[in-house]
Amino acid sequence: MKNKTENASLGLKVYLFRKKLKNVLQSAFLFCIIAGLCFTILYPIVQLVPTIFSNIEDLGNPNVIWLPLEFSVTSFRAAIRFSMPEGIMTMIKSILYAGLIMSIQVFFSAMAGYSLARVKFLGHRLVFFLVILVFLVPRQSLLLAQYIYYSHFNAFGLLKLFTAAGEINLINKPITLIMLAVLGFGVQQSLFVFIFSQFFKNIPNELEEAALIDGCGFHKTYLKIMVPNAVPAISTVAVLSFVWNYGDTYFTSYFNKDGPYLSSTLARVFSAANKDFVLNAIKVWFNVPLATDFAFDAVKQAAVLIFLIPLLVVYFGAQKWLVENLENSGLVG
Repeated sequence: MKNKTENASLGLKVYLFRKKLKNVLQSAFLFCIIAGLCFTILYPIVQLVPTIFSNIEDLGNPNVIWLPLEFSVTSFRAAIRFSMPEGIMTMIKSILYAGLIMSIQVFFSAMAGYSLARVKFLGHRLVFFLVILVFLVPRQSLLLAQYIYYSHFNAFGLLKLFTAAGEINLINKPITLIMLAVLGFGVQQSLFVFIFSQFFKNIPNELEEAALIDGCGFHKTYLKIMVPNAVPAISTVAVLSFVWNYGDTYFTSYFNKDGPYLSSTLARVFSAANKDFVLNAIKVWFNVPLATDFAFDAVKQAAVLIFLIPLLVVYFGAQKWLVENLENSGLVG
């Protein structure tokens, strides 16, 4: 009897030891994975410190590894002059533009998604297929047709009543980007329609039936019942739309290249063909006799950090809220 008790106690200790060892190994494995991912993400950012905070003349010095020899914000001063010719208003205009397009995309994508999810009209499956097709087809394949359409815009022939030519050129005008968003061809807008459609499909039919019994029509049901319940999808689409439109250089460069968009300005100023101009400007502005390619990279990286400020504010301000709403929006899971 005593031997059986000792064997049972020994077996229990072995089991607990194995379980504890398994948990320790799993924790160590997860720690290594997380540490590796953090290192991969943070290492390039840490490397920026000795670059963007160094004196222009110290760039390329092999003695500078992690800390600059002489702390300087010249790279940021140059980046501000290059990327924001109107000062802080350049960034404000970019934020307002992204906010305007975001509002339009949320408004029209929500209505389109609700119609595809809850209204059984003739050809609704074909329309849903076309929405997915637009998302899958590279947007470069649609560029030529869109460019020709807006460069010879005639509004289905109605402009013949108001203009002698019967058409107007909308290229390099901000109204073109607004029209793209209204017509459902904005930045990743087909994805937004899909998100709303999947979300509205998961809402119980009983809500609509109860609203109908209470006397709500189609539009009132949508505004009073569906929209308040679609806050997770609305917030998800709003954040994604703002981030993508704020950083867009594709539509802005083709349809309104002279617009006050910070992303387009950075792409234009810090292109490889403009390197000599940037370096010469640094020499003149800050009295730097020797400005090499390292200086060009430092100013460019500083400009990117300035560009990211609004996105970082959005991320840190809505991180937890966004993750929770992503799970409820139908985008993940």
